[in-house]
Amino acid sequence: MVIPVYDKNPVRRPPVVTYALIAVCTVVFLLGPLSGFTPSYGTGARLECEQAVYFSHWGVVPSELFHGRLPAARLDLPPGCPTPDAFPKSPVLSVLTAMFLHGGWLHLIGNMLFLYVFGDNVENRMGRFRFTLFYLAAGYLATYGFALAHTQDTQSLVGASGAISGTLGAYLYLYPRARVTSVFPFLFFVPLRFPAWMVLGFWFVLQWFAAQAASGGGPGVAYLAHLVGFAFGFLCAWVCYRPRRKVSVVIRSAPSQGDIQP
Repeated sequence: MVIPVYDKNPVRRPPVVTYALIAVCTVVFLLGPLSGFTPSYGTGARLECEQAVYFSHWGVVPSELFHGRLPAARLDLPPGCPTPDAFPKSPVLSVLTAMFLHGGWLHLIGNMLFLYVFGDNVENRMGRFRFTLFYLAAGYLATYGFALAHTQDTQSLVGASGAISGTLGAYLYLYPRARVTSVFPFLFFVPLRFPAWMVLGFWFVLQWFAAQAASGGGPGVAYLAHLVGFAFGFLCAWVCYRPRRKVSVVIRSAPSQGDIQP
């Protein structure tokens, strides 16, 4: 596992969209059942049931994207939880709402750290409006890519990982030589500085092997969504920002009569 903490890559203007995404994800988590700041969700078994219903309501259920809304009785709830009352839900819009939900403090902090380190530069390069569209497109594509491989799963999928993975892919193409300070748990969290291509390349390889190990084992951590989002971000940046070849054109004019020698 690699944990980036800082990149030596200054920006020209404040990354408003990146900061706004971090703020919204944090506020949504604090108001949700897992933060510990909302006692109305209860504790113990009740909290576990409330959490499952909350994620079923606002998170993505892969099977719903292809087979339509599941009846409440078919939701993936912990044993002993009562069947919840019916609630309105659009499976397509749930992809959007799921990008702002997280399954715990570590999930939230990890995602927001990656977005904080890499999102500002990508936003500065793309511009705020285009970065917003890019971020949402990466999140949607990553989610649908994962759901295509798990069309029968009824477990909720939450988190901004797919969209953030798209940001990492774009960063890799745009700033491959930027110096990124990272810590590695297996090296006792010693901070080391490497070029972005090495840090993000190592991250991608880890996600690839984790996805292979988790294939067929249900949603769990959506490593496949990470890979899809990352590939989309890299290809999108390559298509939109690859250097254009300059074509030199030499224009030859016809000689005037004065230029014609007898």
